[in-house]
Amino acid sequence: MSGMQSDAQLAQQVDRQSAKVLQWRFVMNLALMAFDALVFFCVNLGVMAMYREMRVFTTRLQWNVTINPYLYAAVCAIIWVFCARVAGVYHRHVFADGYQLNVLLLKAACISWISICAVNYIMQTTISLADVTVACLCVWIVEMIVRMVARMFLTARHRKGEYAYPTVIVGSPEGIGQILKFLNQRKQLNYKPVRVCPIRVSPATGLIEADPDRNLLKAEVEESWGEFIQPITYGDDLAARIAQTGAQTVMVTDVLDRFSDNLSTFAVQMEALNLEIALITSALDIAEHATQMRNIQGMSIMTIRLPQYSPASRIKKRVFDLVVSSIAIILSSPIMLIVALAIKLEDGGPIFYKQERIGQHGKPFYIHKFRSMRVDADKHLKEVLEANGQEMGARYKLKHDPRITKVGNFIRKTSLDELPQFFDVFTGSMSVVGPRPQRDFEVEEYDQVYATRLLVKPGITGPWQVSGRNDLNEEESRQLDVSYVQDWSVLGDVVYILRTIGIVVHPHGAY
Repeated sequence: MSGMQSDAQLAQQVDRQSAKVLQWRFVMNLALMAFDALVFFCVNLGVMAMYREMRVFTTRLQWNVTINPYLYAAVCAIIWVFCARVAGVYHRHVFADGYQLNVLLLKAACISWISICAVNYIMQTTISLADVTVACLCVWIVEMIVRMVARMFLTARHRKGEYAYPTVIVGSPEGIGQILKFLNQRKQLNYKPVRVCPIRVSPATGLIEADPDRNLLKAEVEESWGEFIQPITYGDDLAARIAQTGAQTVMVTDVLDRFSDNLSTFAVQMEALNLEIALITSALDIAEHATQMRNIQGMSIMTIRLPQYSPASRIKKRVFDLVVSSIAIILSSPIMLIVALAIKLEDGGPIFYKQERIGQHGKPFYIHKFRSMRVDADKHLKEVLEANGQEMGARYKLKHDPRITKVGNFIRKTSLDELPQFFDVFTGSMSVVGPRPQRDFEVEEYDQVYATRLLVKPGITGPWQVSGRNDLNEEESRQLDVSYVQDWSVLGDVVYILRTIGIVVHPHGAY
C-alpha cells in the first residue's frame, strides 16, 4: 500500500512540474499573441495614416456608416493573431527554428491578407487593397524581427537551464551519444538532459536490460555533450527513479522498437507516473505516412501512402522549380557573367564543367557547374586521394585539394560554382531542393534504405548543404537525405532555400 501511495505522490509531483512548464509556456504564448496583436494594430494604423485612410466607412447599407479606425485596426489585429495560430506560429517546436518560423509567419500573413480582404469585401469598406497588402507585408517583416529577439532571449534562458523540459535519455550508448550531439548543437530546443539510461536487448530472452558498458557510455556522453551526465540503471522501478530526478520527459533514442512489446511495457510504466515519452523514430517510420483504415467484407485493411508523392504535389513541385529557377537565372545573370570571365582569364580553360551524375530513379544525367579545378582534375583524383591517405568511395573529404584554382576556391566557398545548375533545374533533370547529386560509384554503395533518395530528383541545395556539408559524417548525411525523401513539401523547400541564403552569407563546412 505504501508503494502505491509513493507512486501516487510521484505522479502528483510530475503533474506539478508539468503544470509549471505549461504555465510559463501559456504565459509566453499569451504574451506573444498580445504583442502580435499590438504590432498589427500599430502597423495597420500607420499604413492607414500613410495612405490617408483614417476615415473608414462601409457602403454595405443604403447609407454610409462610419467605422472607428481604431476599432477596425483592432478587429484586423485579432484576425492576424487567429491566422497566426492557424498557421502554427505558436507551436513550441516551431519557435526554435527561425527559418521555419519565418515561413510560417509569411503563411500567416497570406492567410490574414485573404481574411481581411474578405471582410472588407463583405462590409464594402473604403480600405484599399494596397493598404491591406502593405500592412500584411510590414507586419511580416516586423514579426520576424520580434521573433528573432524573443528567440535570443529564450535560447539564453535555455542555456541557464530555465524554460526547458528536464529529460532522461534512454537507449544504447551510441544512440544516447547521437541525440546528445543533436541537442548540444541546438541549444534553443526545450529538452535539457539530466540523466541517461543505457539499455540493450538481452540476446537470451529478447527483453530489455541495462547495458553494462559504462566506459562506452562515458566516452559517448563526454564526446557529444562535453560534460558528465549521471546515468540511471535500467530496472523495474525505473519510472519512479526518473520521477524523483525531477524529469518530465523520457526520450527514447533506439533499442525500443516501435510497436514492440518492449516499448509497450516501457510506455505503460512511464505513463503510470505521467511522464511524457518522446520517441525518436526511423526516417522511414510509417507514422510519417498518411494511413487510412478500410473494412472490406469483414477484413480491415490499412493503406499507407505519402501524400507528397501524389500527381498534384509533383506538379506543384515542378511549377515551383520552374518559377524559382527562372527568377534565379534572371537575377544571377550579371554574377554568372563575372564568374565566367574570371575563370577564362585565370587559365584560359573552359568555363563550365559537366559530369555524369545519377538522378531520379537511377537515371543518369549531366550536371553543370562553373569549373573550379584544373582542366585535368579528374585524371588526378585517385593520386590526390592516395596522397591524403584516402580511397575512392561514396564519400571522400579534401579540405586542401591542390587541383582547385584560385577562382575556384572563392566560388566554391560562396557556392557561386553551382549557379549554372539552375539551367539543369529548368530543363527538368534536377530540382531546386533535394538530396545532393552523386556519381555512379557512390550509388553502387547504397543500402536498401539509402537507395530511397533516388525517389526524388537531386537538388542544388538541400539538407546536406545547409546542415554542415563536408563536416557531417556518413551516417548523418544519409539520415538527412532519407528524412528529406520522407517529408519533402513545397513549404519545406522554401525553408531550405532560406537556410541556403544564410549558409552563403556565413559559409560552414564548404570546401
